[in-house]
Amino acid sequence: MRILVAGGLGALGKAVAAELAARDMQVAIVDMASAEAGAASVVLGGVDLADEASVTKAYSEVTASLGGLDAVVNVAGGFIWEPVEGGSIDSWDRMYRMNLRTAAVSARAAIPHLLAGGGGSIVNVGAAAANAAAMGMAPYAASKAGVKALTESLADELRGRGIRVNAILPTIIDTPANRRDMPDADRSGWVTPGGAARAIALLISADAACITGASIVLSLPG
Repeated sequence: MRILVAGGLGALGKAVAAELAARDMQVAIVDMASAEAGAASVVLGGVDLADEASVTKAYSEVTASLGGLDAVVNVAGGFIWEPVEGGSIDSWDRMYRMNLRTAAVSARAAIPHLLAGGGGSIVNVGAAAANAAAMGMAPYAASKAGVKALTESLADELRGRGIRVNAILPTIIDTPANRRDMPDADRSGWVTPGGAARAIALLISADAACITGASIVLSLPG
């Protein structure tokens, strides 16, 4: 299989790329960050994943390099903790652009390539906060709720055309950045990047051929 990981140079993206490469899949990474060597066959850095023209061009380059495209994983995103009262309204625009717009732009750019190959799979990375948002999570959770809605609506739009669309909704992912930002947090229920990567690998595999429109919460008992 030929997989494109959008936002594949972050902690989760690298874990996803490594997991898929270990399963003998061809992996391409497209990211805003500067390109670096890794588990991917193709790495395109410096691509604004919220800019449709840039992403469309990058996805055409990836498809040409890989000889086609079978799946896209939308990992790109960001987080901010900020109460509504006293917070900045600009934070809402920032979270929309980083979390929801990137996923929508990526899906739009990928669909023609997936259809040209007879179908495929799109997996979005949402967040469990899309279902229940605590204090300070409103801008972030609203954007991730948008990712969940995008997943459901796009799955219905593409139903019968050979493209499945699903999402994972992890609780907090155990990354160095999250550990720095929440040093006193109970990490017993945090999801490892490897665990999330394996869930993504399952959703793009033939074992999940009958799953589309699902948003699956990832959590550890703790």
